[in-house]
Amino acid sequence: MIDPSIYRAYDVRGRYPKEMNADAAGKIAEALAGDFFKKGFLVVAHDARKSSPDLYKAVIKGLKGRRVIKMGPATTPMFYYLIASRNASGGVMVTASHNPPEWNGLKIVGPEAAPISGFDVKKIVEDEE
Repeated sequence: MIDPSIYRAYDVRGRYPKEMNADAAGKIAEALAGDFFKKGFLVVAHDARKSSPDLYKAVIKGLKGRRVIKMGPATTPMFYYLIASRNASGGVMVTASHNPPEWNGLKIVGPEAAPISGFDVKKIVEDEE
């Protein structure tokens, strides 16, 4: 079960691995790969946190069957630029932004890098269960 406290106004984040972990990241990605991201391709990237590669791999695995540009380590502006410039359907950035290093999370965006709130992500996950 995904810890409900990770769903925030602007993203999905929590302390790693207690609240936010590879299992949660994978399940969220699977839900997004369902009806939400139906067409086109997605971009997946991660920041420099020690826990980010683990979550990055889980997101890619959860997006199985979807076309994915694996951006690897990147800044959030680089991630946004690639989505917008390549007309991607959206993407997932593994980052907890300005939070302390023991935190990590997912920034989820749609076309033109339009942000998807954590509360909307929670609804998508619940609808897929």
